Amino acid sequence: MSDVRRESIKRYVDENGDIQFRELEVLFPDVSSMTIRRDLAYLEEKGAIVRTWGGVKAVFRSDPASENLFSLRMTENVHAKKTIAQKALPYVETGRSILIDSGTTTMFLARMLPNQNFSIVTTAPNIAMEIIKNTSPTVTLVGGQLSRNNLTVSGANSINFIKNINIDIAIIAASGYSQKNGFTIGNFDEAELKKAIIKKAGKIIMLMDLSKMDRNMPYTFALLKEVDVLVCDRKPADDVLCLAEKLGVAII
Repeated sequence: MSDVRRESIKRYVDENGDIQFRELEVLFPDVSSMTIRRDLAYLEEKGAIVRTWGGVKAVFRSDPASENLFSLRMTENVHAKKTIAQKALPYVETGRSILIDSGTTTMFLARMLPNQNFSIVTTAPNIAMEIIKNTSPTVTLVGGQLSRNNLTVSGANSINFIKNINIDIAIIAASGYSQKNGFTIGNFDEAELKKAIIKKAGKIIMLMDLSKMDRNMPYTFALLKEVDVLVCDRKPADDVLCLAEKLGVAII
């Protein structure tokens, strides 16, 4: 069990870069703080992480010449992400206000968009830059504090911005999902921004590859019942299918 937990800690640190110790306490509520500290000591001894004052960071983050975290994630599960992006493409319609969330899967979606008169709002500067390579779409970038790890904006300014615009369709990415905790993410501010987007949007399209199924991150931003369409790379487990059918959620 400790090996599984330590691998989960390492994966979480690799994906999020610099994190605080309290995030791990939220992520692993069934074990004591002392157990988590022993896990971190073990991982540091193995060279898998670097402990910092009050937290921990991924090994590659200590090397300024290393490739950034987002670029590394772009190379993971590429086939699954492209499959999901292709399935989600029909939901990007002209004549509607479309919000495209940050993330690597949504970046693949942005790259697939044809040169048409889309009206796109996005929380990710890199996605905005990708879309405006075409001449026809209009792109609105949400303001806020920019994360180096995820290339997304968040914070109070971002939430206020969302409250003052109209969103027909929101295409959102998740870092994890479980029946108990719903759709989750590792950053509190990003979770709050996603909640605001979901509250404002007329239709929610959730993108998630099944490697993230039954995986809990610290902060829940949506339950399955709040989603209109769940787009996956392959067919989910029967319990997810049954719940989705009961709630009227389409799975693509």
